[in-house]
Amino acid sequence: MRTEFDAVVVGAGPAGSSAAILLCRAGWSVALIEKARFPRRKVCGECIAASNLPLLEALGIGPAFDAVAGPALRRVALMRGNRSIEADLPAATHDKHPWGRALGRETLDTLLLEQARSTGAEVLQPWSVQTLEGAPGDWRCGIRSMESGVTSILRSRVAIDAHGSWEALPSARRYRHRTDAPADLLAFKANFRGASLDEGLLPVLSLDGGYGGMVVADGGVTTVACCVRRDRLAACRLASPGLRAGEAIESFLRRECRGVGIALQAATRDGPWLAAGPLRPGIRVDAGDGSFRIGNAAGEAHPIIGEGMSMAMQSAWLLCTRLLAAGRTGNASAETVQRDVGRRYAEAWRRAFGPRLRLAAAFAHTAMLPASAAPLVGLARAWPGLLTLGARFAAKTRSVVDPASIASRHTPDHSYQENLT
Repeated sequence: MRTEFDAVVVGAGPAGSSAAILLCRAGWSVALIEKARFPRRKVCGECIAASNLPLLEALGIGPAFDAVAGPALRRVALMRGNRSIEADLPAATHDKHPWGRALGRETLDTLLLEQARSTGAEVLQPWSVQTLEGAPGDWRCGIRSMESGVTSILRSRVAIDAHGSWEALPSARRYRHRTDAPADLLAFKANFRGASLDEGLLPVLSLDGGYGGMVVADGGVTTVACCVRRDRLAACRLASPGLRAGEAIESFLRRECRGVGIALQAATRDGPWLAAGPLRPGIRVDAGDGSFRIGNAAGEAHPIIGEGMSMAMQSAWLLCTRLLAAGRTGNASAETVQRDVGRRYAEAWRRAFGPRLRLAAAFAHTAMLPASAAPLVGLARAWPGLLTLGARFAAKTRSVVDPASIASRHTPDHSYQENLT
């Protein structure tokens, strides 16, 4: 097994695989570490905003995505109780990709991982990270095979943390233990076949004690996902004795939201409900330990605005653009260069995604509370264009990165190694 790399990337979701592809194309040696076998389902959104489709094209999976993704998403709806208000989604300015689409994570993640492998990344799967020690320029990453138990130590100049919402690097795991709280948000997701949700419609669900969404993805499968407070889940289970947690949530959704009940009236659930949590919305991009964070490791928004995928892929591009620029021009020591890159990347990340986190938090808390949700629905009913405007504010039509900004570095460049040694 090879043990010396320019970069180790922890997590092979959309953020980690995107970073691995971009760095490998520039001639870097990259170890991509993923503890789960693919394909695998995840309690994560499947909507991919139009702003990201040019990035998928540039990463080399555009044709494959186009061939399997769900229908173009052109309409948005706000559903609460018996009411449903619809409006147009704003179109992106890109001629080829004006509308977002949905694709199951089991398919998208596999496409990106295989593209990373074919680009030259050393994929270690299923392996888990046990330790990450050292500093920029000299990292030691202890890994363990999930199947054989074999362990190894990888050495790298750069460490990139791209773990998912409910994972953490070893250095952060000791801080994750906390007591359960009634306000904790728990995530649920299930797929249905035979649902009657209109293709191209993206409903947002406003629930007492939670929020959610539905979408028609690849293969005509309708995905229903929601986040509910822990105390709301407890109430749902009391109202549906004998049911598992996900089934109790399904009963709650069908009962409390007419739009869900109509969409799922003749539908059959495809597989079990998935659950995870609690959510940890917030910014973690500049933790100060010298590793780079992308995707949910860098920061997480309430998923009510569906920008998790955008933040994952676009943060990988934001970081890699700066890393590759430093590789061409940096003359300082490895630690000095990387800490400067980290500072500039964190500033760019906050400018790009900080407003989305604030918008998502405001919308989520408004949608969950009856006292504020009722006026929101009333306003949307009087002015449906508010939903269109909200989608525009949520950056559905624009990316914070331009694929051309990194295209010039798609050929091997070894000056990074020279500058950081």
